[in-house]
Amino acid sequence: MEHFRARCAALGLAYTHQRMVIYRALAGTDAHPTPEAVYEQVKREIPAISLGTVYKNIHTFTEAGLLREVNLLHESLRLDANLGNHHHFVCVRCKSVTDIPERDIGPLHLRQPLPEGYVLQRAVAELLGVCARCAGSEDVISTASSQ
Repeated sequence: MEHFRARCAALGLAYTHQRMVIYRALAGTDAHPTPEAVYEQVKREIPAISLGTVYKNIHTFTEAGLLREVNLLHESLRLDANLGNHHHFVCVRCKSVTDIPERDIGPLHLRQPLPEGYVLQRAVAELLGVCARCAGSEDVISTASSQ
């Protein structure tokens, strides 16, 4: 949390109790929670907080570079407080997200230059498949064996 406090100061953001609790809920998990899941967790500590306040702060954190958005198959917004370089494995069944260290995937290279005027900020891989928990279920096993 000291890193978060220092980043807030450097960015000119007020370091408030609400922001600290919201960020702690995000930084304390590698589950890539939805804003609603963050709200449910934060509400236990700050019962009067609104979902709108959580969304507003998440937006502020994202704009300030304190969080990244993970868009799973273009469904609900998921959040990632891990700002280190990494990729994601997304389970297509349960939508769980697992971090994959950058060193475990070969470098990503563009085969053609980007269109004129485009500037690449980062390249990430989104691996889609079935997680270990879902792979153990009968219908995944039977579907895979029938193909």
